[in-house]
Amino acid sequence: MLFSSALSLFFATAEAWTVQSRAAALQNEQPLTERWLSSVEKMRGVNLGSQFIVERWMAEDSWEDMGCSSYNDEWACVEGIGQTAADKAFKKHWASWTTESDIKQIVSLGLNTVRIPVGFWIREDLVYDDEYYPRGGLTYLDRIVGWCKQHGLYVIMDLHGAPGSQSPYEQFTGHSVNPGFYTAANYERAYKFLEWMTKRIHTHDNYTSVGMLQVLNEPVHVAAWKEEAADMIKTFYPAAYERIQDMENDLEIADADRLHIQFMGTSWGSGNPRTYLPSLNNTFFDAHRYLSFDKRITMSKAGYIKTACADDMGRNVVVGEWSLSVNSTLKNTDEFKIEGQKTWYTSYWAAQAQSFERSNGWIFWSWKCDGRDDWRWCYKSAVAAGVIPKDAGTADSLSPC
Repeated sequence: MLFSSALSLFFATAEAWTVQSRAAALQNEQPLTERWLSSVEKMRGVNLGSQFIVERWMAEDSWEDMGCSSYNDEWACVEGIGQTAADKAFKKHWASWTTESDIKQIVSLGLNTVRIPVGFWIREDLVYDDEYYPRGGLTYLDRIVGWCKQHGLYVIMDLHGAPGSQSPYEQFTGHSVNPGFYTAANYERAYKFLEWMTKRIHTHDNYTSVGMLQVLNEPVHVAAWKEEAADMIKTFYPAAYERIQDMENDLEIADADRLHIQFMGTSWGSGNPRTYLPSLNNTFFDAHRYLSFDKRITMSKAGYIKTACADDMGRNVVVGEWSLSVNSTLKNTDEFKIEGQKTWYTSYWAAQAQSFERSNGWIFWSWKCDGRDDWRWCYKSAVAAGVIPKDAGTADSLSPC
């Protein structure tokens, strides 16, 4: 459906079911229909990064507390400390990294959306015997989406770590190796994950504010992996779309209650995701716009503001990841270091947020960090520091554009 009409559904309160009818629906695996929340114009949100896939660069204190400080990623930690110890350590992390108080605070700051990155291994029967991933995360995912529903947050469920790893040497895949995702067997595991998650969203009472399912986060997008990216666009994307739609057909989901199916957009550099899709109905696209990695920008405050003000990522697009960081060669210089620069970074935040709202909104990376005091990556810390305002809807009034 068109996004303009979807938003009115997307955020229109459905008539509540009784407790008894909800329980009956769950028992009989009948699809739930309560999905949409109160009306807003744009998505404004945060990622729950390092909740279900820990990236040690942004969670060093937690990583050390888990006994993982000798390891680079989740796979290495589970293999290194053993499955039993890892399961115990990760459960403690999952229980404490994002709390109900966090969800309440997110809402209080004028945000209406969270994006939840998960690994395929949260469906444990998809994990091979010779793979190393923590077990037990699904209980905590159920809890978090329940809080989001209770407190009025729309949820994007994001397949952030794919079978075999989809991007080279990245902690966010759970296993930082050369990507092995681009095979028929791993595509099939991803399809099964997406089918399972689609069914869970439509049949589990806690998930009724989950309205979008992202089929894959940040795949390969450089020349060395050109063939794999092309195969993903031609093979994986259309089949993923069809498998999700087929599951919704089997569940007899009404058109108004169907998920938006999200793909990384053309700007990511893997090719045009629309090329082979059987339909564009209910499709949505994700742009990750990190100005810190854009080498075309004039490396000055004026250059960053000029670029931020000019950005327009297009329609049916959410900027699913962005930050306040600048190029790594500049971030500790007198011009850009965080000390004494709060006023400029507020303008930098506002310029980006305002421009991203030319599209369908934005989701900051990420909500929280630990082991570092660089609030350029941490929304919660940036609010506490007085850099990001306590009302996410004030970008227009604060923007220098």
